[in-house]
Amino acid sequence: MQKTKRTVILSFLLCITMTLSAQRNEIFSSDIATLQVHNTQQLRAMLPVIQLNSGEQIQISFDNFRHEYHRFTYKIMHCEADWSPSTQIFSSDYLEGFSDNLVIEDIQESVNTNVEYTHYSFRLPNDQCRITQSGNYKVSVYDEDEKLMLNACFMVVDPTMHVELSCTSNTDIDFNRAHQQVEMKLKYGNLPVIAPNNQIKTVVLQNGNWNDARVNMKPQFVLRDELQWQHCRGFIFDAGNNYRKFECLSVDHPTMGIETIDWDGSNYHAHLWPDLPRRNYLYDESAQGVFVIRNSDDNGNDYLSDYVIVHFTLQTDATNDEIYVSGGFTNYRLLPQYQMKYDAVTRNYTLSLLMKQGYYSYEYVRRNADGSIQLLPSEGNFYQTKNQYQALIYYRGTGERTDRLVAVVQ
Repeated sequence: MQKTKRTVILSFLLCITMTLSAQRNEIFSSDIATLQVHNTQQLRAMLPVIQLNSGEQIQISFDNFRHEYHRFTYKIMHCEADWSPSTQIFSSDYLEGFSDNLVIEDIQESVNTNVEYTHYSFRLPNDQCRITQSGNYKVSVYDEDEKLMLNACFMVVDPTMHVELSCTSNTDIDFNRAHQQVEMKLKYGNLPVIAPNNQIKTVVLQNGNWNDARVNMKPQFVLRDELQWQHCRGFIFDAGNNYRKFECLSVDHPTMGIETIDWDGSNYHAHLWPDLPRRNYLYDESAQGVFVIRNSDDNGNDYLSDYVIVHFTLQTDATNDEIYVSGGFTNYRLLPQYQMKYDAVTRNYTLSLLMKQGYYSYEYVRRNADGSIQLLPSEGNFYQTKNQYQALIYYRGTGERTDRLVAVVQ
């Protein structure tokens, strides 16, 4: 890759500081982009989950902007319900085979792309390691110098408990206005539960977003063989709005959500239609934060899709709050490269990101002075929004040394 082109690329991929956010995927090198973690059979699922001993696999993939072979290895670690490392068990307790220094061998250089890259991918479990324990897993990828390049997180469930979720706009604080309330029922099945407060841990998410996770909310009813959460105020969520979306399938002409696409002699630029405040609810089949890499031919998506500089424009008044673009492709992390800047001349917030061709859904959020994260008011907050809710149930039996994932609904 030419040095000048590489300089342009790196200007859009600022270095990421190493902060602990263990339940999210993290990238630590500006050479790495488009990290994807998903069940190979569920590309649009909000959470990367596979069932233990089912034959299902997790696929982890990423691009390296160095267009030549680099030896990357990975290490697998079991984590507790709070995503802290499981220190009371050995790798042999949750894996058969090897747990570290595993080489990524599925490699494909990009073909006929303006931005050159090398695509790496691998699947778990595989011939070198078989997962034998349910729970949370973190995979760390290293380069030849043992420098940490990225972390990828997924979950393995052994569905021995049964959980049910329901959602209503008739909440304990309003009716058909701006909120949704989740109710949950958990049945123990055949697992012995003596002290549910200590043995069971719960997580409820909206659209797979860990920024607003509801962890270990107290149930309203503790029965002999089940727990029930009804009228739990901790399960009231802002309804928000359906995610905005665009699709960049071709560099020759605009596609969904793109006003113009042009070439400046070095890079392709996709200018999205300006985003306006949404004062009314409009039904839309958006994928609520999901992104999918693909091109117009839907062929060789991983290595034939090009990188394009995407220009976001948000028409809203200036504010003292920090405003960010957020979605699955940002891992819902409020990093400097996702922060929008206000243009006093055009009176818009703008942001430019180098992104791989594909389908993207996104929203605008703000970081408040107290560090909390909220949907930007201009996005709207409507009870009709088609949010998806997920529940994760962890269990630790008497005498056991780690948390097991025993139920998932999404």
